Amino acid sequence: MHTSETIHPDQMEGHSEFAFRDLGAYSRVEQREVSVTVHTAESNMTFWYIAPGMLRIACKLKGDSTAIVPTEALLPYMPEAGWKVSEYSDRLELQGGLYRIVMDKSSLTMQIEYAEQKNCGTYKLSNAGSLVRFNGKMLEDAAIYGLGETTGYLNKRGERYTMWNSDVFDPHVPDMESLYQSIPFLIQHTACGSFGLFVDHPGKLIVDLREEQDAYSIQTENGEMDLYVIAGPKLKDVVSGFTNLTGKMQLPPLWSLGYQQSRFSYMNQEEVLQLAGTFREKQIPCDVIYLDIHYMDEYKVFTFDPVRFPDPKGMIQKLKTMGIRIVPIVDPGVKVEQGYEPYEQGVDQGYFCEKPDGEPFVGNVWPGASVFPDFTDEAVRQWWGALHRFYVDHGITGVWNDMNEPSVFNSATKTMDADVLHQNGGNVKTHEDIHNLYGMLMSKATYEGLERLLGGERPFVLTRAGCAGIQRYAAVWTGDNRSYWEHMELFISMGMNLGLSGVPFTGADIGGFMHHASGELLVRWTQLGVFTPFFRNHSAIETRRQEPWTFGDQVEVICRKYIELRYMLLPYLYSLFHASTLNGLPIMRPLVLEYPDDPRTFQLSDQFLLGADVLVAPVCRPGKEVRTVYLPDGIWYDFWTEARYVGGQHIMANAPLETLPLFVKAGAVVPFTSVRQHTDEARWTNLNIHVFGLGESDGQYDSASGEFSLYEDDGISDAYKQGASSELKINFEEKGSLATVNCKIEGNGSDADFKTLMFTFHALSFIPVGIQGISQLHSPEHLEEQRAGWYYDKQDNHLVVKLTFAGDAGFEFVIEG
Repeated sequence: MHTSETIHPDQMEGHSEFAFRDLGAYSRVEQREVSVTVHTAESNMTFWYIAPGMLRIACKLKGDSTAIVPTEALLPYMPEAGWKVSEYSDRLELQGGLYRIVMDKSSLTMQIEYAEQKNCGTYKLSNAGSLVRFNGKMLEDAAIYGLGETTGYLNKRGERYTMWNSDVFDPHVPDMESLYQSIPFLIQHTACGSFGLFVDHPGKLIVDLREEQDAYSIQTENGEMDLYVIAGPKLKDVVSGFTNLTGKMQLPPLWSLGYQQSRFSYMNQEEVLQLAGTFREKQIPCDVIYLDIHYMDEYKVFTFDPVRFPDPKGMIQKLKTMGIRIVPIVDPGVKVEQGYEPYEQGVDQGYFCEKPDGEPFVGNVWPGASVFPDFTDEAVRQWWGALHRFYVDHGITGVWNDMNEPSVFNSATKTMDADVLHQNGGNVKTHEDIHNLYGMLMSKATYEGLERLLGGERPFVLTRAGCAGIQRYAAVWTGDNRSYWEHMELFISMGMNLGLSGVPFTGADIGGFMHHASGELLVRWTQLGVFTPFFRNHSAIETRRQEPWTFGDQVEVICRKYIELRYMLLPYLYSLFHASTLNGLPIMRPLVLEYPDDPRTFQLSDQFLLGADVLVAPVCRPGKEVRTVYLPDGIWYDFWTEARYVGGQHIMANAPLETLPLFVKAGAVVPFTSVRQHTDEARWTNLNIHVFGLGESDGQYDSASGEFSLYEDDGISDAYKQGASSELKINFEEKGSLATVNCKIEGNGSDADFKTLMFTFHALSFIPVGIQGISQLHSPEHLEEQRAGWYYDKQDNHLVVKLTFAGDAGFEFVIEG
């Protein structure tokens, strides 16, 4: 434990500020087919036009003639030709595509403009020895978003972060500069537009948004700076552009969107089966149970403890009949033990990371002395992936990668030594140079190995460590949080910024990992978790257990209600996942993403949107039964009471323990399905598509409209990549005394010749009197008996429309008032 002695003046190390200086005098400019290089006395700066809206600037100090090679964080790309260079006595003007760079020859300051003078910032590069610093100006009213998994609020202005993947067991607090994920991508946003900056650098990197009020700096340590500018101009354009560069999430299996239960650890086979039986007995939906390190024989990966788990294959098969899957933890540390096959194979093939003397690096983790695969080598990734046949043969299709920063217990740096060597595809690098890539490459090896072994079934990988591009291979959870109310609130900003940083499949340990949850905290965190992309309850050994039933009947009833809501929302949620695989946009969204012109959304850190139209405002303090909620422009409805609010204002929302403040926008189309105890296929049955109308015409708002693409496939295979999927594209418009619903069906993934749909319309601004071609019925019971018809509930102002349609045709109906 640290005490005040830590800050005794005699104990504190002297602070030294490096003397950064200019990169030397301008020398010459060199134009090539697809690039332009500006030479100075001490550096080379090369410019490439990557794609519309994207510029690459690679700076390298003199003395090393090798080119800067893009890392595995990026997808391959082909720069475009056609640069124009104009040189004047005092400046250079470089024109590449829609970019224009004006560089002052004396100071080497760069002004970057895009498409009709849009300002993408003023920048200057400098160095102090091998340290390279990139300084940029911040506009006075700019907010800074992104930077992946970092503590603090949504707006990162005024913060400082060190990008260095770290196993952080200490409580995650706002001044924690490093966590498990490093994504040096920041977005500068104002009401006038947005642009992004990404540094492709897997070594240590510092992003400082604190030192100067109107500027920020990004600093590397190896004499290089590889920078990408993404012009926007809209915030969504920046996020989509970044995922065009680093890749988009692949569609996960539907079961990975269900409720998931974990603990460090469920200690034996009997406990796991009893746990699963309790979920089914109590009728609490659940899809996944996790196995932490105690399932292994002496913590050796690719083993089961023969005493604790005498029949793992039989256990897993029994769980599958209950609709529950097992996801085991797999760490990178391989126990040093003669006769242990993964260790013997890796040593024989030279697959483990080595010190400069050629000996494997050995560090202590859970099994004791361990060696670590060199995932930068393709052959090693192939070998590691193939080892997962052990799990697949047991019936496992999802894997949890942990400790992959990598964490090392006996190292002063808590990771591999800086001089450990990585083969890196033939371009040998030290661990110091590529540390932040390790976790992502492990997940790549795991995902691709499972993909090869599963024969068309989609794999699921969960990871703790990663960098830009991790979304291509894994979901991310935010590591060892605690059962603190502050940590629950902290995740909201983390999840939103991870989404803006290209990582949509994110979540936190529901209830908190360390410390001791209360029933109230578990309820509030479960309510939040329903609306986060990854939904797992996880707690540590020796903490109070926090399964949904452990705090008594009231907590159990509320948790069941919200977990059931998650399953009802799966058609909406799964469709958002599918859309994210195409456009790269997050599922859990800050309000500023949908309302980028509203300054009141710029700082909102404690509420978010699920998709575009569902607003979630979690309660993050004990004992609170009311909270302030900001409703942006539009008409909004309380999900529970259907109370109507005009947006552009703050309201006070009632929030007793059983109620999460939840709002839906007028025009929203939100498909629901019936509750099941686990996910099945994603060809939705028992669909009820909820549509929210205008409520009334009040002069300010005289119409409501919205759209949604309801996506379907089998939920488990990769057949959707060959077209075995379908989308029901729903458009809704209400104006005056008419409301129109137009539905178009695309794809060929439906097995049924027809499908019955229910539409429930909330808060139409008129009383419906007819729907052409559909008969009015006089009771909900009569509607249930018929294949088509409509019924209006005057008391609740709900119109229910039921219809049956052919699976390959679109349809339209008009509601008349």
